[in-house]
Amino acid sequence: MLTNQNRVQVLSEALPYIQRFAGRTVVIKYGGAAMKDESLKQQVVNDVVFMACVGIRPVLVHGGGPEINSWLTKLGIAPQFRNGLRVTDAPTMDVVEMVLVGRINKEIVRLINQAGGKAVGVCGTDGNLIEARPEGQEDIGFVGEVRNVDTTLLEVLIQGGYIPVVSSVAADETGQAYNINADTVAGELAAALNAEKLILLTDTPGILQDPKNPETLLHYLNIQQARELIDSGVISGGMIPKINCCVRSLAQGVKAAHILDGRLPHGVLLEIFTDTGIGSMLVASEFMTPEGSRGHGLLSHSV
Repeated sequence: MLTNQNRVQVLSEALPYIQRFAGRTVVIKYGGAAMKDESLKQQVVNDVVFMACVGIRPVLVHGGGPEINSWLTKLGIAPQFRNGLRVTDAPTMDVVEMVLVGRINKEIVRLINQAGGKAVGVCGTDGNLIEARPEGQEDIGFVGEVRNVDTTLLEVLIQGGYIPVVSSVAADETGQAYNINADTVAGELAAALNAEKLILLTDTPGILQDPKNPETLLHYLNIQQARELIDSGVISGGMIPKINCCVRSLAQGVKAAHILDGRLPHGVLLEIFTDTGIGSMLVASEFMTPEGSRGHGLLSHSV
């Protein structure tokens, strides 16, 4: 049982991290098991509210693939994928908008508000936050990419003390809605907001030297090392788009990108408020790390 003395000691030890990141923006992509397990969902929400209470500026971006699949099935529409992307014809796009914007987004907002935070749910079309364009592959329908980001709306919300909750639906210049990968949206928003951190919650411990051995977790690497791991096949499959998302955000000025196991309780706080962290952290170059430090917290971000 946590005693009052222990509780005060923990708060005291967290002070340097709070001072370091107060006023900084952290973009969190929320997905995977952390969205499906009710206890994990509440813990992520509590972590986000805690960050806001100590002066950090969290922005939450969410996906919702499993629930989209569930609703497509209920409506008699067979989910289809091609090259890892959801085939999004007009009926599917209607379901994507309904689920992401109308259901999941508002549920997250409600949970944050109930936990004592102040959240506002938006999608890419609100305030022209995100301008989309077609992804480019044929026969996949309304799957989009981020063409442009206008952070005016988010800045107004953040300055007003609100936690933006962003769903990854956006429109092109004609008003046509597109389904965009939530990792991509999170990375582009992080870059546009000049975020201190981009955090991707996943269902893996992070980047593993051996995918079958969690003990081979790579705690710290730079862009060049990440590219070498992709070329050598160590990073493969669904992890490649996540790494590319992180690399693109780092190249645009984000200080650090993190890939975390969203199945671990309070993973976001462990990553930000401890030296060792729990996942994999990527930075732009080897010069971003103080000599001898491979931690994730205060030491590794004091440069």
